[in-house]
Amino acid sequence: MSTEGTFNGPSHAPEPAPAGSIVVGHDGSKGADDALAMALELAQQLSAPVVVSRAWSIATAPRPEGWEFGYVPAMDEFTAAVREELERDAHQVTEGFPSVPVTYEPVHAPPAKSLIAISHEARMLVVGTRGRGGLTGMLLGSVSEQCVRHAVCPVLVVRPRS
Repeated sequence: MSTEGTFNGPSHAPEPAPAGSIVVGHDGSKGADDALAMALELAQQLSAPVVVSRAWSIATAPRPEGWEFGYVPAMDEFTAAVREELERDAHQVTEGFPSVPVTYEPVHAPPAKSLIAISHEARMLVVGTRGRGGLTGMLLGSVSEQCVRHAVCPVLVVRPRS
């Protein structure tokens, strides 16, 4: 049975972020950094915690520490590797907001599905844009558009800063 598109296995959905928190999706892009900076600015003003989430798949996950050819790491090892990469990628932005509590939540699932689930009880979901427009954006579908359409909480889509 394939677990592609599922949360950390066949039947495990991610825990929703704490009520009142601000959830932000971060995929390592410049747009994600802009969204994270906006989420942290808002969180500082609102005295709210931030949950930084990254969706991943086996194809997109970094190799866990100790990986060798022929070795198949456990899902927990992949999750830990994704968390470490996420923390590294977000560090330059988060270090500017030392008073904001930040937690990291890697989720083995498609991006929009995981962000919608995690933000279910959140004050707000913040996402960036990657600039795919036209036919490519229409065919692939936009994570930000799916979040706007399906998230229960308010969604802020942050456009790139010039």
